[in-house]
Amino acid sequence: MSNNNLIKGVALVGLGATSYGMLATFVKLAYKENFTTAEVTVAQFVYGIIGILIIMLLQKPKNKKQEIQPTKKHLLQLMLAGTSLGLTSVFYYLCVNYINVSIAIVLLMQTVWMGVLLEWFLEKKAPSKQKIIAVLIVLLGTILATNILNSEIAIDWRGLVFGFLAAASFTTTMLTANKVAVGVNNAKRSLYMLIGGAFIIAIFTLISQHTPFNFEIFFKWGILVALFGTIIPPLLMNAGFPITGIGLGSIVSSLELPVSVSMAFFILNDSVVFSQWIGILLIIAAIVIMNIKWKK
Repeated sequence: MSNNNLIKGVALVGLGATSYGMLATFVKLAYKENFTTAEVTVAQFVYGIIGILIIMLLQKPKNKKQEIQPTKKHLLQLMLAGTSLGLTSVFYYLCVNYINVSIAIVLLMQTVWMGVLLEWFLEKKAPSKQKIIAVLIVLLGTILATNILNSEIAIDWRGLVFGFLAAASFTTTMLTANKVAVGVNNAKRSLYMLIGGAFIIAIFTLISQHTPFNFEIFFKWGILVALFGTIIPPLLMNAGFPITGIGLGSIVSSLELPVSVSMAFFILNDSVVFSQWIGILLIIAAIVIMNIKWKK
């Protein structure tokens, strides 16, 4: 593989991760204008489905014969997998509603050790020393990054619960995304996962929305949340990961963490102390340790 090609892959994954990193700040800004979690998620998924449909229309002329056509079983599996995608959005945005964005993104990054546990449970194979060290570093980094040892800081317990639930559902999403209907066109896979997620969003909206739905969300923050949360990152990452490989791609995608915290610090004026930056660096270091091939 040429260096130019590898740089292209790293850039694609990096831009995708950066887009994800901006997402929570846009959601927080929408909350400041009194939009609800239901309104934000509905707008995100509606625009997301429209965006993916447009991409599919543009892709139609390309190698249709070589494409693997999904079976009904594939479509059902993708929609089921998409329910965890919908739950991730709901839990993460609820988390952002109760606590700072800089802490919410750290809680979402708990997918690192949750993924190791889930892999251990499903494959019945104990994790390597490398992964155990990485998990311990993540936990230490989380204690510092959430500033939880500071007795003056009161973190809303609802934010913590929703943050861990978001991490758990995101772990499920990542696992299923890498296992279900892998040979099917990426845009088609994304579409059916979004449809599955939209089903969860519809149920959540019916339960939680007690005021008339504010359709202004579609003309304000909805477009940005969909672009940076549903359309741009999957496209860039799906294009970049095959070039970088899972290991390097995972390391580069950890850019999401400092970007999210920086956005919260500069735009939302979130308080981020020195020890929190140390914690964030430790979490990134753990992701590097977990994915690097030391023997090479």
